[in-house]
Amino acid sequence: MSTAPFVVKHDGKKHNIEHFLRFHPGGTNTLSFLKNADVTDRLLATHHSAAAYELLKDYRVDEEDVHKHIREDGDLESLVDWNRPMFWQVGSLGPKYKEWVLAPVDRKLRLFGSDFIESLTITSWYMVPSIWIPVMFYLIFIGYQRLRSSLTSTIDQTINSDYFSIIALVICSTILGLLLWPLIEYTIHRWLFHLQPPDNSPLLITLHFGIHGLHHKVPFDDRRLLFPPGPAAVLISAAYAIYLMLFPHWMAPLVLAGMISGYVTYDLIHFYLHYGCPREGSYLYTMKRYHNQHHFAHHESGFGISSQFWDHIFGTAIALKKLSRCLKWY
Repeated sequence: MSTAPFVVKHDGKKHNIEHFLRFHPGGTNTLSFLKNADVTDRLLATHHSAAAYELLKDYRVDEEDVHKHIREDGDLESLVDWNRPMFWQVGSLGPKYKEWVLAPVDRKLRLFGSDFIESLTITSWYMVPSIWIPVMFYLIFIGYQRLRSSLTSTIDQTINSDYFSIIALVICSTILGLLLWPLIEYTIHRWLFHLQPPDNSPLLITLHFGIHGLHHKVPFDDRRLLFPPGPAAVLISAAYAIYLMLFPHWMAPLVLAGMISGYVTYDLIHFYLHYGCPREGSYLYTMKRYHNQHHFAHHESGFGISSQFWDHIFGTAIALKKLSRCLKWY
């Protein structure tokens, strides 16, 4: 990350984008030669999105002091007070909410005034595997125990005495859960996270913001890139209740374990797509470009994070442009 000011001009105004260099959807390398340049015509020529122009406003600086950020009165961010907890403000935005939440800013977001409650809404990347991988192994153990108990109580003792058959059932059930995850990921992201709340419902607007809207508002806040353990536990418990109705008693925890392994992989990939520097030609290089398009240009498409498969099935895939040069982030 650059430590020196990186100033560009747009419409005659200075913008210090030093912190944005590593996040630029078009790569850090495509900006490296633009220091102190006027980018007004370039932005038009490359058809940058409305979100890009809104984000640029967050980097505007004083003409004399490039470390002093300023915003014009009357723009979207004047609708809220960033010095106060945001959770209780967004509900009053009404019909302005969608425009506001899809206009990204490069800031840290505080949701609640209480330090304790606030701590429950932020998540470091290592917390996800630290919490859920042990849970996954515990569920596999529970499923294995239930399967053995179930087979012991049956008349047919052949399978019961075949250790390898039991292990095969455990592995297959867990893999089933893993294979189900991409569809669950797509379903939740498209039909829950991107469900548009009605303009006249402050409650639903607030809930939408708390669940997912905040991530689109502050996409560079590394504390809010992963799902907090509390809400994740609620969704995982709901999934378990459904699996108990769909699968045999011994199979439900194994399918859930597979789903959790998919969830952990998804969450870590999501973090990497925002903060990582994937190598050109790699799978994650393509997915980083893909996810950037979802954030900054095609908000109602590209719902897959770990995979594009279901986007193609449901017709919401984003077609990435062929580039004349590779993109590099550093």
